[in-house]
Formats: sequence, C-alpha cells, structure tokens
Amino acid sequence: MNDNHKRAEEKNESSMTRRAFLDQGARVTAGVAAAGVLGSAAGEAGTARRRLALVGTGSRGTSMWGSGVVRPYGEYVEFVGLCDSNRKRVEVAKQLMGVDCPTYTDFDRMVRESKPDTVIVTTRDSSHDQYIVRALELGCQVITEKPMTTDEHKCQRVLDAEKKYGRPIIVGFNARCSTIAEKTREYLASGVLGPITSVDFHWYLDVQHGADYFRRWHGQREYSGSLWVHKATHHFDLINWIMQAEPVEVHANGELRHYGRNSPIRGTNCRSCSHKSSCAFYWDMTRNARAMQMYADCESEDGYFRDGCLFREEIDIWDTMTANVRYDNGALMSYSLNAFMPYEGYTMSFNGLKGRLDVRTYDRQPWPVSASAEFRLSRNFGPSELVEVKVGSADHGGADPKLKDMIFKPGTPDPLRQLAGSRAGAMSLLTGVAAYRSIERKAPVRIADLVRF
Repeated sequence: MNDNHKRAEEKNESSMTRRAFLDQGARVTAGVAAAGVLGSAAGEAGTARRRLALVGTGSRGTSMWGSGVVRPYGEYVEFVGLCDSNRKRVEVAKQLMGVDCPTYTDFDRMVRESKPDTVIVTTRDSSHDQYIVRALELGCQVITEKPMTTDEHKCQRVLDAEKKYGRPIIVGFNARCSTIAEKTREYLASGVLGPITSVDFHWYLDVQHGADYFRRWHGQREYSGSLWVHKATHHFDLINWIMQAEPVEVHANGELRHYGRNSPIRGTNCRSCSHKSSCAFYWDMTRNARAMQMYADCESEDGYFRDGCLFREEIDIWDTMTANVRYDNGALMSYSLNAFMPYEGYTMSFNGLKGRLDVRTYDRQPWPVSASAEFRLSRNFGPSELVEVKVGSADHGGADPKLKDMIFKPGTPDPLRQLAGSRAGAMSLLTGVAAYRSIERKAPVRIADLVRF
C-alpha cells in the first residue's frame, strides 16, 4: 500500500468513527443543553436546587467553580460538600466560597453523606480520572476542569466509564466561549477562506504567567502531563472547535531551556531563599493575602509550597515547544508555545484556498494597548481588511459567564455547541499526549494508536 492510499484509508476510517461518535455526542449534548446540563427542574418554583460537590479546593476550584458559581447561580444550585486531601485548605475554601456545607478529606464519604447530583473535579490534573470515574460509579454527573486527564491510559479509563454508566461528562473549556473564538469560527464557517489548508498558531506566555506554572505542581510531568496537556489542551481544543476537525497525527519537539536545572542558583521556595535580592523571578507571596491563606497557612498538612523555586531540579516539563499536527479535514498546523516571553498573547492564522485570516491578541504586555484583538482578512486577488474586536478583560474576556450559564442556568441555549464533552476533552488532551510521546520516541504519533473510541 503506498502512502497516498494509506492516508486515504486512515482519513476514511477516522471520519467514519468520528461521524458515528459525533452523531451520538450531538444528541447527548443537545439533550443536556436543553436541560440546562444540571436538569430543567433546577431553580424552578417549588423545586429543589441541584446539589453540587467540589473535589479539589485550590485556587481554580474555589474561584471559578466555587464563589464564581455560588453568587450568580445560587437560585439554581447549592454546594452540599467540599473535599480536599488537605484538611486545612478545605476549611479555608469553605470560608472563601461563602458556603455552609460539610467538608471532607474522604471523597467516597462526601458523596455517600452529602448525596450530590453533580461532582465538580478541580484537583491536580493527574488525579482527574480517579474522581471522574468514581463519581460516575457512585451515580453522579461530572463537570471536570480541563484537561480531562493527563495520559492515554487515564483517558481510556474515563471514556470507558462514561460509556458504562451512561452519564455524560462536561469539560470546562471556557476558551471556546470567548468573543475571539466565536468571531474566528464565524469567519471560517462563512466560507470566505475556502477549504482550510493550514494553521499557524503560536502562544506566548510571559515571565509572570509563564513562570508561575513552574513554581507550582505543574512543573512536574507526573502531575500535569506538562504544558503540552495542562495549558495547550485549551489551544488544541480551540482549533478543533473552530475548524470542526480532529487531529490525526502529531510530530513534536520540546526543550527545557530557561527554568529548572538551567539556573546556577536555586532554593526550595521564594520565602526561604537566600537569593531573593539577585533573582529576577523572586515572588513575595506574603503580599498576596489569598495565597497566604490558601497555601502558606496550609503547608503543614502536605508540604506543598505555592511559591516553589522556578529552578528546582525536579522540574521536568518543557518551556520551549513546537509541534506539527495533521487533521482529518486535510489541514496541517504549525504550533509553538514559549513560556518566558516579554509579553503575553498569541497569533492564530488560518490559510485557505481563497485567502488568509490573521488573529492577534495581547493579553499582557509592557506597553499600552486596549483589551482587543486584531482580525485581518486577506483575500487572494482581493482586498485586505483589518477589524478590531473589543474583548472584556474580566473572567477570560467574558467567556466564563457564558460557559457557566450554559451549565448552571436552565434553558440557556448553546447554538454554537460550545459545551464540551468527553470526545472534545479526549481529542484536545491526546494532541498534547501525542506531542510528548513524540518527543520521547523521536517519531510522529497517531491519535488512533493512543485510545479506542
């Protein structure tokens, strides 16, 4: 069989599998969306609110999925339990969220006693699968923070459990709900570019945000799956959703060039470091009251330092990454992520047979700029137009409220299918998994070789 026939066969097989799964997934998602995800009865006159439980009470859990749910959606939902392996932090979370519910360090006990309808999983990435699967086994619906999990084996476990227990998983891909994402998809759906042939996607993390991943548990692959999974899963999902396509093969390279072992100086954490005056990355955590309350005051329980040294020897993820991705619609993508840039933002360009769309954003930078994104549409043999789109600065440009409305507020429509299920969760994280497996094997990796759908 020659390469052309092999590719055609792979594409046909992938497309058939994808069509069958998406047909089923569309029916499930449509039904879930029509019920407000958590049930059409929630919040209606004379009915009980939906019962939520949260496992993993770190910063993300207590903010976006904690207080960010309690205040706007209190008439529809109520928290009946909070769980964390750190007994001190779960008590702090209860205070920060402003809820009055039992707290636990034992997940099974929480579900058994508090009887939640839905479990929200915001633990360390590497344990998402553990709580997703157990929640399904115990009869609960599941909302999980991205990434759905961190490797192909855990992904398979989640997919198998969802199929076995028949309860759909919602993955919190808020980036799909941003104005930029919606506008980009609108351009592509209009057909103005013609069939998409390739994508140029380059993400820049600055020396504040980018560095912060290396301070935390994210800096170790066993916990985060690396930035290929923890961070880039957002980016890969965006491309999948915007193009309505799925990845087929990934070939990647990565290096740890700046953080970890690359510095001659290091310590355990910033507060105890002897290099405070000479390290450009020194972070004075004592000036952040919330961080001190959630982490410093709870260190005695598990020894976790929120202000961990960026140059710890155990850091083993990459800070300089590139990948080539092939999709089932024939498009190719060139992707990069760099985690120590002077400014933050991204460029995302789509090349089609009729023209090119360039999208440019600045999330944070050392020069004045409005909260906006630049869209430039250039037509072959035609004019080039520059359009500036205003985006909000709070809650990820307004994306978070849109996503949570669709999840927690009954009757909220989802015309663009922005609610993401397990298929989307798998395809995005598996792109990242294929990337780091490619680096390990020094060869391309096919998505179909990682899991069975």
